[in-house]
Amino acid sequence: MSDTLFKLNRAGSVALVTIDNGEDYRKPTTLGRSAFASALAVLDELERGDWSAAVFTGKPFVFCVGADIDEFTKMGSAEDALEGTRAGHALFGRIRALPFPTVAAINGAALGGGLELALHCTARTLASNVRHIGFPEVALSIIPAWGGTQLLPKLIGPEAAAKVIVLNPLRQNKLLTAPEAFGLGIADRLIDPVEFVDESLQFARELGELQRPEPDWSELETIVRKTRSRIDDAVHGATRAPYVALDLIAGAKDWPIAEGYAAEENAMAELLVSPQAQASAYAFTVVERRSKKPPNLPDAKPRKVQKVGIVGAGLMATQLATLFLRRLEVPVVLRDLDQARVDESLATIREEVGARKPFLTTIVDGGTGWDQFAGCDLVLEAVFEELDVKRDVFAEVRKVAPGAILATNTSSLSVEEMGADVGLHFFNPVAVLPLVEIVRTPQTTDEQLATAWDVVKKLKKRGVLVGDAPAFVVNRVLTRMTTVLMDSLENGNTVEETDEAALQLGLPMAPSVLLQMVGPRVANHVLETLHEAYPDRFPLSPTLANFAEGKDEIIVSGNARRSVEQIREDALEAIADEVRHMLDEGVVAAAADVDACLILGAGYPFFLGGITKHLDQTGISERVIGGRLAEYGKIPA
Repeated sequence: MSDTLFKLNRAGSVALVTIDNGEDYRKPTTLGRSAFASALAVLDELERGDWSAAVFTGKPFVFCVGADIDEFTKMGSAEDALEGTRAGHALFGRIRALPFPTVAAINGAALGGGLELALHCTARTLASNVRHIGFPEVALSIIPAWGGTQLLPKLIGPEAAAKVIVLNPLRQNKLLTAPEAFGLGIADRLIDPVEFVDESLQFARELGELQRPEPDWSELETIVRKTRSRIDDAVHGATRAPYVALDLIAGAKDWPIAEGYAAEENAMAELLVSPQAQASAYAFTVVERRSKKPPNLPDAKPRKVQKVGIVGAGLMATQLATLFLRRLEVPVVLRDLDQARVDESLATIREEVGARKPFLTTIVDGGTGWDQFAGCDLVLEAVFEELDVKRDVFAEVRKVAPGAILATNTSSLSVEEMGADVGLHFFNPVAVLPLVEIVRTPQTTDEQLATAWDVVKKLKKRGVLVGDAPAFVVNRVLTRMTTVLMDSLENGNTVEETDEAALQLGLPMAPSVLLQMVGPRVANHVLETLHEAYPDRFPLSPTLANFAEGKDEIIVSGNARRSVEQIREDALEAIADEVRHMLDEGVVAAAADVDACLILGAGYPFFLGGITKHLDQTGISERVIGGRLAEYGKIPA
């Protein structure tokens, strides 16, 4: 990536400063050391020159997305963190102190330090088409520490600031659109993108005393209490960053800006070197870099997919058909045994896609025959999880679409044994969870795999390449953990205790809730599949079998109750052992792929680094496999 430069131009008496790294929108502008050096040089000119105002804006589609994650990961000490935070405060403080009005013209993505830069300006304009505004820091187990926790609440009040800084990052890192940010009071003008810079310059020329409503601090105590309760529900104390951010927001009510800066500096010195922040930086790299371009993706040209078939018309099949239709905009055909079920599915799909793009309703169809799959380039089955049923499906499809790539959405069965070319395992709900486990068999060609990867990317999902082994990655890891939890229940522990063991890690959902969401029948089916393959590590559970049959009874067969802490340790040791086996079998190329799967498919938090980073940090990997999972394969036998 090119160095970020602050480029100064003159528009009459107004200074126009453009933040630009010389790359296109696919490589957003960040604030690293070179950017700071460039900004300081521009500030010298602004402080010396005869200017009436200054406008700060970004390159096309990007304002600035904050600190450089690579430099963030290199900070090895609290002193480094303190120095970096103070440098940001010093730089942005000079912008705030300029002797003329300043306007941040936010023309594109404004995240973290980029948004903090904008908050140090006198006013802000926003292009109405901007879709990514916010503070993702808490999701990385740090805080907005270049003034964000102080200036935002002083601008929009503590309740809205807590939402933007604390709660949104804990909701899958939700970001604001321009209208949402404007509605909260973050910007002073919402402007059409066509004349955005010109109108922002004119706004700066005319900028006088702005009349903003004073933020309401009267309910601060209630806001803090309610927000802290929501943080507890989300992370259960497993990472300190959201709690610290909330305390800093509350402090902004009475602290002068210098005191608030100092509080941010002290907090960041502690947080940035914490295991949770280091795990989060690792997780960010795994999700944003490795999973976007895995090292084991074949260099083959993908096939053009111009017609898609979906076998099945149930809930999952309907979700998948909707996704393919909406993203690929190619004809989609469904097939099921019952025409009424097909019609119901088609009605749901057409309702979903018709409001925005009515023409899509005309290119989706379905029936009970096989001939409609003729001419399909890709056929994906989402039928009952039984090997013989899936074999029959693919045998029939091969007759009418011999050239199609045949894919399965199976959650645990062998892709090769059912006769599919590739696995495309989506996660429910399809619209929410980004992961697709792309399963390669020994017979999968490079073209088929490249096509699967390309399709997943066009669906705006995240693919992870995995081997054809029982339950693949996510379900295998979750089921191995479930065996420990079920064993605890069957030895006298309560559901509340097994839930607490997982929640104390900061996992997004209690195991008992996840089980109901997945469905006990599905969970037990996966366990049976894994038991058949690995009976020693995946014992059958009479309790889970009961749940699968709709009974609530826990079958207590022993009397070896464990503490919550022991249940958690046993579960983590079981996961470490299972990841070792997956690496031995070549199910994934590296432990990082397991982490990508758990983050993207099961909502595991960044502050665990997926899971293997946490296992390495806490010494569990060492205890179980004699070394770190990150280096497994290099460990001497």
